Amino acid sequence: MRISRKKRPEKALIPLYLKNEKITAPEVRVLDSDNSNIGVMPIAQALALATEREVDLVEINPKGTPPVCKLIGFAQFKYQKEKEARKQKAKMHVSELKGIRLSIRISEGDMAVRQSQAEKFLDRGDKVRIEIILRGREHGKADIAYDTIREFVALLNKTYEVRYEQEIQRQAGKVTAIVVKK
Repeated sequence: MRISRKKRPEKALIPLYLKNEKITAPEVRVLDSDNSNIGVMPIAQALALATEREVDLVEINPKGTPPVCKLIGFAQFKYQKEKEARKQKAKMHVSELKGIRLSIRISEGDMAVRQSQAEKFLDRGDKVRIEIILRGREHGKADIAYDTIREFVALLNKTYEVRYEQEIQRQAGKVTAIVVKK
Protein backbone atom coordinates (compact mmCIF):
# COMPACT_ATOMS: atom_id res chain seq x y z
CA MET A 1 0.00 0.00 0.00
CA ARG A 2 1.37 3.40 -1.02
CA ILE A 3 1.56 6.13 1.61
CA SER A 4 0.56 9.57 0.40
CA ARG A 5 3.18 12.24 1.04
CA LYS A 6 1.02 15.13 -0.14
CA LYS A 7 0.39 17.97 2.25
CA ARG A 8 -3.04 17.83 3.71
CA PRO A 9 -5.06 21.04 3.62
CA GLU A 10 -5.07 23.08 6.80
CA LYS A 11 -8.21 23.12 8.85
CA ALA A 12 -10.48 26.11 8.36
CA LEU A 13 -9.25 29.23 10.11
CA ILE A 14 -12.75 30.42 10.99
CA PRO A 15 -15.75 28.50 12.35
CA LEU A 16 -18.82 27.81 10.23
CA TYR A 17 -21.26 30.71 10.07
CA LEU A 18 -24.86 30.26 8.92
CA LYS A 19 -26.26 32.76 6.44
CA ASN A 20 -29.64 33.70 4.97
CA GLU A 21 -32.09 30.75 4.68
CA LYS A 22 -29.84 28.37 6.65
CA ILE A 23 -30.58 30.25 9.89
CA THR A 24 -33.16 28.17 11.79
CA ALA A 25 -34.08 30.43 14.73
CA PRO A 26 -37.69 31.79 14.64
CA GLU A 27 -36.55 35.31 15.60
CA VAL A 28 -33.19 37.04 15.67
CA ARG A 29 -31.50 40.21 16.95
CA VAL A 30 -30.32 42.14 13.90
CA LEU A 31 -27.24 44.37 13.74
CA ASP A 32 -26.41 46.76 10.92
CA SER A 33 -23.04 46.61 9.12
CA ASP A 34 -21.70 49.32 11.50
CA ASN A 35 -22.77 47.21 14.56
CA SER A 36 -25.73 49.44 15.42
CA ASN A 37 -28.69 47.50 16.85
CA ILE A 38 -31.75 47.39 14.59
CA GLY A 39 -33.78 45.23 16.97
CA VAL A 40 -35.34 41.79 17.50
CA MET A 41 -37.49 40.60 14.61
CA PRO A 42 -38.83 37.41 13.02
CA ILE A 43 -36.43 35.64 10.64
CA ALA A 44 -38.67 36.33 7.61
CA GLN A 45 -38.61 40.08 8.27
CA ALA A 46 -34.82 40.03 8.79
CA LEU A 47 -34.33 38.15 5.49
CA ALA A 48 -36.59 40.66 3.70
CA LEU A 49 -34.51 43.52 5.13
CA ALA A 50 -31.30 41.82 3.95
CA THR A 51 -32.59 41.33 0.38
CA GLU A 52 -33.86 44.93 0.36
CA ARG A 53 -30.35 46.18 1.23
CA GLU A 54 -28.75 43.60 -1.12
CA VAL A 55 -26.55 42.05 1.62
CA ASP A 56 -26.48 38.73 3.46
CA LEU A 57 -27.93 37.98 6.88
CA VAL A 58 -25.06 36.26 8.77
CA GLU A 59 -25.50 34.58 12.15
CA ILE A 60 -22.57 35.80 14.22
CA ASN A 61 -23.64 34.55 17.68
CA PRO A 62 -25.88 31.48 17.57
CA LYS A 63 -25.75 30.99 21.37
CA GLY A 64 -27.41 34.31 22.18
CA THR A 65 -31.11 34.50 23.07
CA PRO A 66 -32.26 35.39 20.49
CA PRO A 67 -29.34 34.60 18.13
CA VAL A 68 -27.46 37.66 16.86
CA CYS A 69 -27.32 38.23 13.10
CA LYS A 70 -25.57 40.93 11.10
CA LEU A 71 -26.48 42.54 7.78
CA ILE A 72 -23.20 42.35 5.84
CA GLY A 73 -21.80 40.86 2.63
CA PHE A 74 -20.74 37.31 3.52
CA ALA A 75 -17.50 37.47 1.49
CA GLN A 76 -16.47 40.65 3.33
CA PHE A 77 -17.39 39.13 6.71
CA LYS A 78 -15.47 35.93 5.99
CA TYR A 79 -12.43 37.92 4.85
CA GLN A 80 -12.44 39.95 8.09
CA LYS A 81 -12.62 36.80 10.23
CA GLU A 82 -9.80 35.08 8.31
CA LYS A 83 -7.67 38.21 8.65
CA GLU A 84 -8.21 38.25 12.43
CA ALA A 85 -7.35 34.54 12.63
CA ARG A 86 -4.12 35.06 10.65
CA LYS A 87 -3.10 37.93 12.96
CA GLN A 88 -3.68 35.75 16.03
CA LYS A 89 -1.73 32.89 14.47
CA ALA A 90 1.19 35.19 13.63
CA LYS A 91 1.39 36.46 17.23
CA MET A 92 1.23 32.96 18.70
CA HIS A 93 4.58 31.41 19.67
CA VAL A 94 4.75 27.68 20.10
CA SER A 95 7.40 26.83 22.66
CA GLU A 96 9.86 24.29 21.41
CA LEU A 97 12.15 21.95 23.27
CA LYS A 98 15.79 22.91 22.68
CA GLY A 99 18.69 20.76 23.78
CA ILE A 100 21.96 21.64 25.50
CA ARG A 101 24.50 18.85 25.80
CA LEU A 102 27.06 18.99 28.59
CA SER A 103 29.80 16.63 29.70
CA ILE A 104 31.09 15.60 33.11
CA ARG A 105 34.50 17.09 32.31
CA ILE A 106 33.23 20.36 30.78
CA SER A 107 35.47 23.42 31.19
CA GLU A 108 34.31 26.81 32.50
CA GLY A 109 34.59 28.41 29.04
CA ASP A 110 32.45 25.76 27.39
CA MET A 111 29.97 25.99 30.26
CA ALA A 112 29.68 29.77 29.65
CA VAL A 113 29.02 29.19 25.93
CA ARG A 114 26.29 26.64 26.74
CA GLN A 115 24.85 29.04 29.33
CA SER A 116 24.55 31.90 26.82
CA GLN A 117 22.91 29.54 24.31
CA ALA A 118 20.43 28.31 26.93
CA GLU A 119 19.65 31.91 27.95
CA LYS A 120 18.88 32.74 24.32
CA PHE A 121 16.47 29.79 24.15
CA LEU A 122 14.79 30.75 27.43
CA ASP A 123 14.50 34.37 26.28
CA ARG A 124 12.51 33.21 23.23
CA GLY A 125 10.18 31.25 25.50
CA ASP A 126 11.47 27.78 24.65
CA LYS A 127 12.07 24.90 27.03
CA VAL A 128 15.65 23.68 27.49
CA ARG A 129 16.63 20.03 27.87
CA ILE A 130 20.01 19.69 29.57
CA GLU A 131 21.61 16.32 28.95
CA ILE A 132 24.83 14.55 29.73
CA ILE A 133 25.67 11.35 27.88
CA LEU A 134 27.65 8.95 30.06
CA ARG A 135 30.50 7.11 28.35
CA GLY A 136 32.50 4.15 29.61
CA ARG A 137 33.52 4.47 33.26
CA GLU A 138 31.30 7.56 33.64
CA HIS A 139 28.33 5.21 34.14
CA GLY A 140 29.63 4.56 37.63
CA LYS A 141 29.98 8.30 38.33
CA ALA A 142 26.41 9.44 37.56
CA ASP A 143 26.37 11.56 40.75
CA ILE A 144 28.99 13.85 39.15
CA ALA A 145 26.63 14.33 36.18
CA TYR A 146 23.81 15.27 38.57
CA ASP A 147 26.12 17.86 40.20
CA THR A 148 27.14 19.27 36.78
CA ILE A 149 23.49 19.79 35.80
CA ARG A 150 22.71 21.40 39.17
CA GLU A 151 25.70 23.73 38.69
CA PHE A 152 24.50 24.65 35.17
CA VAL A 153 20.97 25.41 36.43
CA ALA A 154 22.47 27.54 39.22
CA LEU A 155 24.34 29.55 36.55
CA LEU A 156 21.09 30.01 34.62
CA ASN A 157 19.33 31.14 37.82
CA LYS A 158 21.75 34.06 38.11
CA THR A 159 20.23 35.70 35.00
CA TYR A 160 16.75 34.12 34.74
CA GLU A 161 14.49 32.52 37.28
CA VAL A 162 14.13 28.98 35.96
CA ARG A 163 12.25 26.01 37.30
CA TYR A 164 12.50 22.31 36.59
CA GLU A 165 9.75 21.02 34.34
CA GLN A 166 11.36 17.59 34.56
CA GLU A 167 13.64 16.90 37.50
CA ILE A 168 17.13 15.51 36.93
CA GLN A 169 16.83 11.83 36.12
CA ARG A 170 18.89 9.06 34.62
CA GLN A 171 17.61 7.30 31.52
CA ALA A 172 19.85 4.45 30.38
CA GLY A 173 23.14 6.15 29.38
CA LYS A 174 21.92 9.73 29.81
CA VAL A 175 21.23 12.11 32.66
CA THR A 176 18.63 14.71 31.65
CA ALA A 177 16.59 17.58 33.02
CA ILE A 178 14.18 20.05 31.42
CA VAL A 179 14.01 23.66 32.62
CA VAL A 180 11.68 26.53 31.72
CA LYS A 181 11.59 30.22 32.54
CA LYS A 182 9.28 31.12 35.43
